[in-house]
Amino acid sequence: MRHHRPDDQYQEIRAAVRALCAQFPDEYHRRIDEARGYPEEFVDALTKAGWMAALIPEEYGGSGLGLTEASVIMEEINRAGGNSGACHGQMYNMNTLIRHGSEQQRQKYLPKIASGALRLQSMGVTEPTSGTDTTKIRTTAVKKDGRWVINGQKVWISRVQHSDLMILLARTTPLADVAKKTEGMSIFIVDIREAMKSGMEVRPILNMVNHETNELFFDNLELPEDSLIGEEGEGFKYILTGLNAERTLIAAECIGDGYWFTDRVVNYVKERVVFGRPIGQNQGVQFPIAEAFIEIEAADLMRYEACRLYDAGLPCGAQANMAKYLAAKASWEAANACIQFHGGFGFACEYDVERKFRETRLYQVAPISTNLILSYVAEHMLGLPRSF
Repeated sequence: MRHHRPDDQYQEIRAAVRALCAQFPDEYHRRIDEARGYPEEFVDALTKAGWMAALIPEEYGGSGLGLTEASVIMEEINRAGGNSGACHGQMYNMNTLIRHGSEQQRQKYLPKIASGALRLQSMGVTEPTSGTDTTKIRTTAVKKDGRWVINGQKVWISRVQHSDLMILLARTTPLADVAKKTEGMSIFIVDIREAMKSGMEVRPILNMVNHETNELFFDNLELPEDSLIGEEGEGFKYILTGLNAERTLIAAECIGDGYWFTDRVVNYVKERVVFGRPIGQNQGVQFPIAEAFIEIEAADLMRYEACRLYDAGLPCGAQANMAKYLAAKASWEAANACIQFHGGFGFACEYDVERKFRETRLYQVAPISTNLILSYVAEHMLGLPRSF
């Protein structure tokens, strides 16, 4: 089943990504998941084909596409049974560099990222004590003898082992000394291998999904002066660019998952005969699938709206949040219907339902939890008093 609007102008991208993904069948992703491995060959193939450089402007060796096209790429990866979580970091981190980096930084990094010589997969924002309350981060960057000295800790930092570069958020002015709590934070670009030799420790966190994520410890890590991106103290504003892109791309991935689950379960319930009839004939089976499908279609529209605003350079925080909320909810409902109507087979690894079920559940929690989105909408869109 391929349900796409007749005016979908992304058919060429979809067909090309689909053809590439077809070279990596379910067994491939199942094997990676089982080994808690990293889909190295898959990410390399996507990079070589240029899909990972979609957002890089053409003058730096990329395709110069918008977030809309990038979201279609991510959607198709998940729809084909893969997991964009292995590579989506490059997409939204790159935007932070493209929009806020200096010309010198763009020249230095973007062509190598476009060619695949460098990977920018990691973003160091979250900390164990602050969680979503980013303004309370304790990691500090202090200028000393023409270098930045970093101290502190980060948690849930993904793909560090498969990335050359990381975007890092740290406080350059103490919270007590700023007029607004969102001020006084700065972002840096970090050479991961160099950092691991001189003050950054990486500890992997085993977790429910095969999502390679880590805790990081910084002990007097020194960074060159030119590793600062943009202006000192403006980092929070810059990081929001990346976060809005991240939420919108993850919405697209959930939409891909949602279609994967509905495709699988529809095919299964048509053929599974119990009590002399296909179980898909029962309304008790049809309705939860139909409901999830309706919600996926609605989330899809909100995803395109968030992308449209983002690509036009307009504020899109509300739409990015709403797209993420709707898509994650829809994919989780589709996942539940899919595992339920597969019965025992839904729990068997060879059907891939349990793997995708685990993967899509993450997005109720990360990269921003459902309750935080509801708080955002209540305060910023409905004008209700701030609850925290």
